[in-house]
Amino acid sequence: MKAMILAAGLGTRLRPLTDIVPKPMVPMAGRPCMEYIIRLLQKHGFDDIMVNLHYLPEKITGSFGDGAEFGVKITYSYEEELLGTADGLKKVEDFFAGEPVLLVSGDALTDLDLTAFYRYHQKHGAIATLALKAVADPSQYGVVMLERERITAFQEKPARNEAISSLANTGIYLFTPDIFARIPANCFFDFGRQVFPALLAGGEKMAGYETSAYWCDVGDLAVYRDANFALLAGRVQADVPGEDKGGYIRLGGSVFLARESVVTGPVFIGDECVVAKGAQIYGPAVLGKGCRLEKGAVVKDSILWDHVRVGAGAVVNGCILADGCEIASGMVLEDEVVVEEMLAGRREAAAGKAESSRPGPCTGKSRELRSRRGR
Repeated sequence: MKAMILAAGLGTRLRPLTDIVPKPMVPMAGRPCMEYIIRLLQKHGFDDIMVNLHYLPEKITGSFGDGAEFGVKITYSYEEELLGTADGLKKVEDFFAGEPVLLVSGDALTDLDLTAFYRYHQKHGAIATLALKAVADPSQYGVVMLERERITAFQEKPARNEAISSLANTGIYLFTPDIFARIPANCFFDFGRQVFPALLAGGEKMAGYETSAYWCDVGDLAVYRDANFALLAGRVQADVPGEDKGGYIRLGGSVFLARESVVTGPVFIGDECVVAKGAQIYGPAVLGKGCRLEKGAVVKDSILWDHVRVGAGAVVNGCILADGCEIASGMVLEDEVVVEEMLAGRREAAAGKAESSRPGPCTGKSRELRSRRGR
């Protein structure tokens, strides 16, 4: 069966992380976010996948290639100018060749039973079936009114006291091939803003599939942190890499943990990481591939991407550190999201301050003399 992953967006709410990678490629417990979607699709028989691209496309194609490594076939659709969700699909109409369409965002994390979702869609005979999830705060989502499994109204990010429902539109859709006739060609068109309201106005049937499965749209930094930690805690039924060591601790290959180090789960430590003597990791925490914690370093409630080094005695608390960040010895970082470029200036400033405070020859001699007189 065929599916499409939407992976063309800019991901501005995840900056500065998305200054260096596209949103579907942000790492989550040892894998890019989109890899969890690909693995879920493959598990449920959706093994012929179209992916649309726009922002930093080479990061995605370089990671997933033709999909063979994941047991799927991946085809790419590059958008010179960013299209809407609907006309992005319209552009690849020939790919589906009259087959049903499963559409899912590349920045979603979910363990939705796609097989049950597909059967529900077939049973109800709707032109569109939307996966829906009850949420505590409807103001953060587009919400849907559902009556006898049929969608009757939409509302975009309402105030809590004005929400018509608590059922969020997850952005996971199944369509009959008729959907293509409802999307104009060569025109910016969005499902939520244009297609779905037009279908309702025209009296066409749209079904709602309520699910209790895990789902989140990794739309901002707070959600990104929570989704990583949900994977660590086992709240998402997903194929998290590494070996389960118990206590919600997973280790990749060739990990070195000094005997005198401390690791308290939930924690994921990626391949080839080094945790030196006296270093401490307090979960929830994620260490990507090739990270190094020097003697006495402390990492707590944080996400470290690949090849991050935390110097001796440094403390990282409540942070997200992108690839290659170098935390100087003794530095303290709390509740920050940083890429390496942001740290380079700090290290230079710290080095300059240390140099300016270093005593010159005369000052040093005077101190030595005063010290001797005081003995």
